[in-house]
Amino acid sequence: MAGAHDNDGNSSDDLPDLPEEWGVIVIPDDLSELTDEVEAVRAELRQTDRSDRWRRLFNRPGLRQLRQVSLALLRAPVLILSMAVLVTVASLFASAWPGPPRQPVVQRTDDKHFGSLPALDVVDNDGRPVSLRAKLPAVILVTDGCDCDTLVSATAAAAKDRPQVAIVVIAAALSGAASSRPTTGQNTPATQTTPLAQTDHPVQVLHDPPGKDVREELKLGKPDGTAATLVVDSKGQIVETIARTASAEVIQPFLARI
Repeated sequence: MAGAHDNDGNSSDDLPDLPEEWGVIVIPDDLSELTDEVEAVRAELRQTDRSDRWRRLFNRPGLRQLRQVSLALLRAPVLILSMAVLVTVASLFASAWPGPPRQPVVQRTDDKHFGSLPALDVVDNDGRPVSLRAKLPAVILVTDGCDCDTLVSATAAAAKDRPQVAIVVIAAALSGAASSRPTTGQNTPATQTTPLAQTDHPVQVLHDPPGKDVREELKLGKPDGTAATLVVDSKGQIVETIARTASAEVIQPFLARI
């Protein structure tokens, strides 16, 4: 045992020298003196073997997939929580950041809806029923209780460039006395369906049917010395209702819409 290495550190068997950092190695004659070192080495080997066994166990395909799924399940809540935090912070910045001034809401008068013209029959000068829906598109002037010759003439003149628009005047109900019938300029009987003297646009004068009041049927209120006007398109939709009309200038802007 002692002859394996001489005092000068040279190997008698031509073996390479031991590393210097190992220092002087003394091999006792009684191997039982190395019991502590042997136990320490065995413990280290057991620890290494145990770690290797756990590593091999976790590296099995089934456990590897389970580990990957578990990591994915852990990442999902973390990602959701991170997104929630980012959205909350962005909302706080957005609420605190001054935006452009809001424009006030303006209600457009063109969006008014008056519904459809009811299926109403009036009568001509001979008492025969005439459907108002057969006269569309039309400007309907209800002139009972109104001295509206100038208004009717001006309305017809305003519609001279729109020959498809009928100018319909609904006067008071027919009676036996001619003097009770309204007139439309130069003492022309109101029951005539001819152009007025002041314009080339025809005006048809009709009357309330017996037992009915057109104002009540059209919900236009009681006579007050002015005419009531309905502007109706070709589909029977009431474009505009003017309860008190004294000038054709009020009607003219709506002629282009029918």
